Amino acid sequence: MTAPPLIEVDEAVVLDLKQKLLDPSTTLPEKYRILFSLRNVKGAAAHNALELALKDESALFRHDVAFCLGQRQDVQAVEVLTNILHNADEHPMVRHEAGEALGAIGTEDCLVPLREHLNDAVLEVAETCQLALQRIEWLRDHPDATNEESPYYSVDPTPALPTSTPTEELRAKLLDEKNRMFDRYSALFALRNKGGKDAVSALGAVFGARSALLKHEVAYVMGQMQDPQAVEFLTHVLKDSAEHAMVRHEAAEALGAIADSVTVGLLRDYAKDPEPIVAHSCEVALDVLEFEQSGQLEYADKGPAGNDVDAEAPARRPICPCRG
Repeated sequence: MTAPPLIEVDEAVVLDLKQKLLDPSTTLPEKYRILFSLRNVKGAAAHNALELALKDESALFRHDVAFCLGQRQDVQAVEVLTNILHNADEHPMVRHEAGEALGAIGTEDCLVPLREHLNDAVLEVAETCQLALQRIEWLRDHPDATNEESPYYSVDPTPALPTSTPTEELRAKLLDEKNRMFDRYSALFALRNKGGKDAVSALGAVFGARSALLKHEVAYVMGQMQDPQAVEFLTHVLKDSAEHAMVRHEAAEALGAIADSVTVGLLRDYAKDPEPIVAHSCEVALDVLEFEQSGQLEYADKGPAGNDVDAEAPARRPICPCRG
């Protein structure tokens, strides 16, 4: 599946959410609820609120705002995402997400900045731009392509290989360091779509790979899959202080999506981690779990007077909202 369609919401509701978003007293978890309300809303007011959110002090939050702009496939966001990608002083994780968002939007205007950063000094940014450019080129060559095998509401960085591909073949393609990252990602998403013990095992083997970008994507899809068999892999990653922060943060959020008694205790412990991106990820993951336990379907701020901003969006179990 692709991302769900944007919905019409009264502008007064959007402006109220924007005011909350910019209020210095609003906590990080509250900002995430607002972000995931605005993500699904049509119109200039929602777009403008998201652009302002890119100035937030939290690198984790800024990177997720960039992710949402990409998932919206918001062509109005190309300029601001390009500026982020060009800004060498911005956190690499935010720049990476800006590049991925440009790939998700996929217009001609996205091509120039992506090409300019194909050999960026930050490896994760360079690999992201290579993937994004290859995605746009692939879609141009396959105009009738669909993503019907995917049960997930996301615009993925690459197409998935068919789920009819044998799991061992997908595993081999995914783990081969000589393969293009685009092809490894395509195998990754096929394994996600297949699901099951063998698929989780193949994905977990990636945590021994060199690429932080690939490892963080594996942790993300494990969160989408919500398979308890992934907990052991993700726990090891979260506990490894030598691992890249973008991988550990994605592991934390995936553990929040799986949500058993062990993962909750682990998230509480690592909400005190000295790496802010990891600590904030655990904090937000715990907030999502609290929302889920309250019986609410959608992780979002309902706006003034309890207006449900996501009322028309497809109902789905709330998973940790962040995206690496």
